[in-house]
Amino acid sequence: MAVRNEESSRWQKVGLKSSSNVIHEANYEVQREMQLFLIGYIIIEICEIFTVGWFPLDGGVRRAFTAVHIAAIVATLWILMLNGAVGYQLLDDGTPFSIGLILLSAAAIFIGVGYICLDTGFNWTGFWNSSTQGPLNRDYALYTLYQLIPLVMLFVFFVMESLLVLRILGERRPMRKCVQAMRRTLKLTKRAVYLVAAMLLFAIGQIFQYVISVHICTGTSGKINGGLFETLFTLLAVVMIWVFWSSITEDDWPMPVASESTYT
Repeated sequence: MAVRNEESSRWQKVGLKSSSNVIHEANYEVQREMQLFLIGYIIIEICEIFTVGWFPLDGGVRRAFTAVHIAAIVATLWILMLNGAVGYQLLDDGTPFSIGLILLSAAAIFIGVGYICLDTGFNWTGFWNSSTQGPLNRDYALYTLYQLIPLVMLFVFFVMESLLVLRILGERRPMRKCVQAMRRTLKLTKRAVYLVAAMLLFAIGQIFQYVISVHICTGTSGKINGGLFETLFTLLAVVMIWVFWSSITEDDWPMPVASESTYT
């Protein structure tokens, strides 16, 4: 900690910014915002027990859980994308305004997507009948909400985080700080590896879901399918995102400070 403070003061004297300052100025402390993302992921996993799993349910109840499932996916990935935007200091992280804006916007998306899914499943208004009563039963609205929009949000998140990491990795340092620069470069390289690992794990999960699933289902006589492995690899991807986030905020955890000593 003393070395980092000394480095910051020396860089400030020459009018430059150290890597620690860049990280702080990028405002990576998104603890509360990331907690909202994890809560959303927990809701997704609970819904998957009743949608992806072979849990015996009435058809109407399963459609309701499916609607909540899709709505939770879109809202959670919206929160994740906003977590990536927080690093650019568009809003001060951790403030009631920032958390409230993310929470309210995610709630609006959840309600809107949930209503579309419920209206499609239960045919309340008949507005979506044209996409569900055809010979191929293709619902383009649900396909867009469940597949395309979450994919776009994930892409935007990974691009924003990659740009932040690359910007820090591209920082120049004087030769006398070569050893410290190498250490920090290795540390930042690990962060990039965590981010890439999250992308690869998510991609592998999607391959299991949409490519390998039919072969697993056929080989096991329908006992299991690719959804099992998709859930596993998605969980691992979320873990890697958490590891990535922890690696860039490891120096920012609040430490308890005793106001008075109990010893005299």
